[in-house]
Parts: sequence; C-alpha cells; structure tokens
Amino acid sequence: MFPVAIGLNHRSAPVEIREKMSFHPSQIQKVLRELKSCPGLEGVVIISTCNRTEVYAATTNVEVGICSIKKFLASHHGLGENVLDHYLYVHTLYDSVRHLYRVVSGLDSMVRGETQILGQVANAYQQACEAEVTNKAINVLFQNALAVGKRVRTDTLIDQHPVSISYTAVELAKQHFGELQGKGILILGAGEMSTLTARNLVAAGANTVLVSNRSYEKAALLAQECSGRAVRFDNMDQYLEEVDIVISATASTHFVLIPERMQAIMKTREGRPMLLIDIAVPRDIHPDVGKIPFVTLFDIDDLRGVVDRHHQERELAAVNAEKIIEEEMISFLKWHNSLFSVPTILALQKKGQKIKDLQLERAFEHLNGLTPKQEKIIRSMANSIVNHLLHVPITNLKEYAATSQGHLYTEILQNLFDLDVEEEDKRPAKVAGHHHGQVHHRRAEAE
Repeated sequence: MFPVAIGLNHRSAPVEIREKMSFHPSQIQKVLRELKSCPGLEGVVIISTCNRTEVYAATTNVEVGICSIKKFLASHHGLGENVLDHYLYVHTLYDSVRHLYRVVSGLDSMVRGETQILGQVANAYQQACEAEVTNKAINVLFQNALAVGKRVRTDTLIDQHPVSISYTAVELAKQHFGELQGKGILILGAGEMSTLTARNLVAAGANTVLVSNRSYEKAALLAQECSGRAVRFDNMDQYLEEVDIVISATASTHFVLIPERMQAIMKTREGRPMLLIDIAVPRDIHPDVGKIPFVTLFDIDDLRGVVDRHHQERELAAVNAEKIIEEEMISFLKWHNSLFSVPTILALQKKGQKIKDLQLERAFEHLNGLTPKQEKIIRSMANSIVNHLLHVPITNLKEYAATSQGHLYTEILQNLFDLDVEEEDKRPAKVAGHHHGQVHHRRAEAE
C-alpha cells in the first residue's frame, strides 16, 4: 500500500484554474465517496483551499491509482486531461509523504510558515474520516503529518514572525500596549488594508474598534464586520482625543493628520500616550507628528523593515523545519517498510518450513529402520540447513527495511522465492517500468 499525491497550487496554476478545480465544502463527502470508488484507490483525502487542490490516496497499484485520480479530476471539473496535465504535479511514494509534511508545516504556502493550513489539513482529514474513505495507510500518514505540523511550529516558532503589513501593524500595537482588549482603537479608511487590519485586530482580542471613512456607508460595513462602530470622518477629532491606537490606511492624496492638529488633540489628552501606525501609501500622517511628546508614530517603511526581518527569521526557521521533516520521514519510512518486511520474512520462514517438512517426509519414506536418535539427527540437520540458508537474506532484509530502498528489496525477495504474503494490504505496490526504482534512487542521493 503506497501513498500518492496529485494536485495543483498557487505556483503551478493561475487563479482561474484553481477556482475551477476547487471542491465546495457542501459536496466534499459525496465527492470523497465517488473518488474512493475509482479503480486502485484504497483510501483518499482531498485538500481544497483557495491556494491548492490536492488528492492524497493509498493505492496498491501506483500507475492505476494516478490514472484514476487524473480521470476523476478532469471529469468532475469538466476539464480535459491534456489541459490538466499542464498544471498538475504528481508525487509518488515517499515524495508524497514529504510533500504533505511540507504542506502541513506551511513550507509550501504562499506565506512561509502560515498557520491556517494546519487547520485546513486537519479539517480535510476529518471530512475523509466522516465519509469513511480512509484506510490504515492514510490514517497513519495524516495523523503523523498533523503531528509534524505542530512540532515544526513548536520547535521553530516559524509562525511567530508576522510577514504581512496589516498583521505586523497589529503586532506592533500589542507590543506597545500589551493586551488590546479594552484599548480604544480607531481605524482610518475602509479599503482592503483597513479590512485586513480590522480582522487581525479582532483576532488579537480588540473589542473597542471605531472605523472612520469619508464614505460613512463603507465605514459602517467594515465596523459591522469587526463588531465595531462607525464614526463620521468630520467628527474624528473628538475620537482622536479618546482612543489609544490609530491605524490609518486611507486613499487620501494628502496628509490626513498634521502636526498642528495633533498638537491640539494631545493637549486635551493631558499626557496620555498615543500610538499612530500609518500603513497608507502615500502617507496619511505627517512625519513630524511623531516628534510630538507622548506620540509614537510608525509608517509603512518601519513596518516593512519589521516584515523583512521576519521574512529572514521565517527562512531560518524553514531550514530547521526541513530538518525536522527529514527526521520524521525516517520514522515514517521505517514504519512503512515494516509493512512489507515483516510479513515477507514470515512468508519466507513459512515456505522454508514447508519445503523442509515435505523433503523430510519423502526421505523418511525411503529410510526404514531408523532409530529415534537417528531420526532426530536428520530433523535437526534439515532445520539447520533451512535456518542457515535463510539467515542471511532475513538479516539483510531487516537492515534494508530501515532505508528508502526497503520495499524494493522486499518485492525482489517475494518474487525470487515466489512467496505468498498473506495480508493483502502489506504487499508492495506495482509500479510500471523502472520509474519505481528511479524515484527512490533520487531520494537516496538527496539524503
């Protein structure tokens, strides 16, 4: 039983293709059951987000499984297979495991180390479990992957370095004041940047958010989204006297807050500090405002400097995350190859026992008058011959089972001795031609 992964993401396909290839959440249970019924697929999971659509499957025949998934995707979304082939990537065997580990760790995301994908993968696996379309191999793969994703974030803190301007603005506010709950916050503007900032503020615990915009209707819509309150742009000064934090992202072509205006406002505040974060381009707040006592001003260049540092920190964390993934790959590899080596060793021992018993029976038919001692010596010699003959291949197979080539040696041994491995789901996958070996030789070289 081998894993495969087929899909597309923000790097391999434009948004118009990603839109067509997405699965609606309300249909996912039905879709999963349809996919599971395709030839060669024993367990399946579908991950569908705005940036990726991926099918993970366990199959006993890699070639048939890949063909089934491609046909299913093309048919379900009404696209030709030849069109899809331009955008789809295919990962087989251990490459598919490594790919899932990187996905769930945020290393394959548009923003490296982002946290959202961990919940999305967990949800996708949960849906597959509820649809009853998983099997042992898929269960182990996804449970391990989710654990890997959590370990990467715990050990590397890769998601602790904000890399968006709006998120960084909120993080700066948190660092400046501590908890945002109970702090008065005014958002100037109601565009995309203001909307992202409002969402991040709510996620950070802010519960007193005011929104002001030249269009009061737009301000009201954004205020409703973040459970805040819209205020008139012309009445802004009275709110500037009250709030602790101002985050400005208007589309104004000139300064909205100038030194003279802010000096008058700060007098009424009687020394109460104020944090101003200007994320607009062109700037909303005159740089000299930052020189006023008790005012702290950050502009977008300040935030970009923080974001750049955080990008570097995420890249360093990503290097450590890749090391963790390789450690976890070794653990999965040992478990996976044991699925093949253990039943193969048992089948080899059983075959040796069967041959020995048959030959002893034939020999004793021609040897009359043997004493019990003589019969015991012959049986002992037969046991010794079989055990000595099988000792080296069994010992070597146990060693090879801990490598990326383990299942190949297992398959060769099964074929050479014509073994009957009893448990069907522990038989190695059938892979066409020499591609099977090539995949793993490349992996061995990489390691």
